[in-house]
Amino acid sequence: MALKKVLPLLLVVFIGYYMFTDPSGLAQMSKHGGAGLWVGLTKVFTATINFLNAIVH
Repeated sequence: MALKKVLPLLLVVFIGYYMFTDPSGLAQMSKHGGAGLWVGLTKVFTATINFLNAIVH
């Protein structure tokens, strides 16, 4: 139970520390992370659609 409370706090502290020590690095990490997430989600949904089409046909 304590981990559920401590983990988000540690994440906020880490992001805050990273933002003040290397703001451009945080921006680049966010940009690349968002792009990677989008590509991953696109692949998952494409694979799901292809799978469902294969079942139907």
